[in-house]
Formats: sequence, C-alpha cells, structure tokens
Amino acid sequence: MAGEIYKKPMALAAMATVTILIGSIATMAYPMLRADMHPKLDALKPFTALQLAGRDVYQREGCNNCHTQVIRPLPTEVARYGDFSKAGEFAYDHPFLWGSKRTGPDLAREGGLRPDKWQYDHFANPQAFFARSNMPKYGWLKGRMLDADEATAHLAALATFHPELKPDAAAVKAQLAGKDELDALVAYMQWLGHAVPRRQGGAVDLALQNPLAGQVAAVVKGKALFEEKCSACHGDEAKGNEGVAPSLLDDVFLEAKGDLPDGAYFALIAQGSDVKKALERPGYKDGGMPAFGGELPKEDIWAIVSWLRNQKAHEASEGHHDDKEEHK
Repeated sequence: MAGEIYKKPMALAAMATVTILIGSIATMAYPMLRADMHPKLDALKPFTALQLAGRDVYQREGCNNCHTQVIRPLPTEVARYGDFSKAGEFAYDHPFLWGSKRTGPDLAREGGLRPDKWQYDHFANPQAFFARSNMPKYGWLKGRMLDADEATAHLAALATFHPELKPDAAAVKAQLAGKDELDALVAYMQWLGHAVPRRQGGAVDLALQNPLAGQVAAVVKGKALFEEKCSACHGDEAKGNEGVAPSLLDDVFLEAKGDLPDGAYFALIAQGSDVKKALERPGYKDGGMPAFGGELPKEDIWAIVSWLRNQKAHEASEGHHDDKEEHK
C-alpha cells in the first residue's frame, strides 16, 4: 500500500514539498521568531545618530569588501584580533557587515584600539602609515556635512526592529551639528567591538632573555620589521608620534619612569596593551597597542626588541636621550 504513492508523481511531489516546508518552518523560520535567537550582550550600546551615519558611509564606500568584522574561534584569529565574535554583539546590525575577504585587517575589535587622531590621519592618507597599503584615501569625506533629516530617517527605520532607537529629530540635529562624513566614519570605527571586554594579558616573564641579543643580523631584521609593523604609530626611528604613540627611546615605559627588561618588550609586542595591568603601568593616554603575537613568530618579535635596544643605545651615545626630567 505504501508503495502506491510512488506511482502517483504529482501526489508524491506535493507531499514531498509539504514535508520540506514543514521541516523548514520548524527548524528555520520558527526559531528565528523566538526572542532567545536574538540575544544582546549586556554591554552592547545602540548606535547613536553619528555612529549610524558612519556605518552608512562604511557600507556605501564598500569597506566590507576588503575588511571583515567577524573573528572566528580559532587560536590564530583570537591571538591576532582579540576574543572571537559573539552573536549578541550584532543585535543592531541590519544588515550584517561580516564580510568574507581580508584585503585589509579584520575590524571587529577596532573600537578603542587607537585614538581618534590616528583614525583621522589614517583615513586621510593610509600610505603615510603603511607604504604598501592599497586602501583608498578618504580625506575627501571631510567637509561633506551630514544630513540630519536623512540620519533621523535611518534611525527610524532601524527602530522598526529596535523601538529603543526611536529618534528625536531635534536631538539628532543637535548631535550632528557641524559634523561631516569623516567624523561619522571615525565614530563608527570606535563603536566596533565595544561590547566585548578586552582580553587580559597573559603571564609576563620579566626574566625572559632575548636569544638574539647582540646579533647584528637580528638588529637588521628588527629594523625592517619595525618599519613595516610599528613605524606607522611610533615613527620611522621609534621617536613617537604626538597624539598617537609614544617614543620608545626615552626612559619612560608605558608612561611610567624607568625602563623595563626585554621580557616586558616581548610581552607588549606579542600581547599588546592587554599586558599593561600585568606590568602595573598605565600606558599612553587613549593609546591601544595591537597584539602581534598572532602574526609574528617569536624570533621576529625578539628581532624587533634587538633593534629597539640598539636604537636606544645609539640615541643615548649621541646625546639624544629624551629625559623628561631635563625638560621640566
């Protein structure tokens, strides 16, 4: 009897279609209507009008074609970019801008990583920071003033999903007064990843010795690596960049008087600003040192330390040591 259905192709097709539809509704459509399928992280803040306008610029300019905004739960990804992405941090994203191609680095944890000045300068001229960067210049966004009515409409559209975002036209107008598209884009950059706590640094071994200390080849290699990875923030000769990153040649380490041993340098390069607490030093105001442990092997990090030590010694011998106490 059961085999009779196979002799009726139209009935079989109809039954198969109904079965698939029921399964699809039960496993896909219904779960998406449940509140627990749309979580929000406790620390997640909704977009302000300025941040949402920046997101619109980001999407309009196709930034998601070259940058992703999702960190996979893989050790190499987490080591380089930070804690892996959580569903609850994308509650206000319509549509998601996860991207699929990393011509540029992932931006999921960009918020708070660098000061505003760095963001403005980098958007204006990426090649001034990374000579081989193929990122377009976005300095032309400066002076393109934001439209408060358009921003209010965009917030109202998002409020259909999130009623708490219902805009106050007067407040939006006040917030965007005198703001341009570059201001908005920087504001959006600083919003990214804010809901996920920054990773705390791991153990720091201050007794760690540089296995490449005194090797000329390591100093040469370290100089090349520094120019490629570090000079964009710390300057070509590690003398610092006002408002972005401090000098690495003076007698101040993480904004506290007194140098630290090679183990501290290694930890800071490998783990970034997350080691500040372990080193019990505050660090540069508003600064955020990226972690390079996920992309540089240990010998490369030690080579950079070797060059920094050599550079500090050279500056001291030339009488260029920047002792802050002498300038007070």
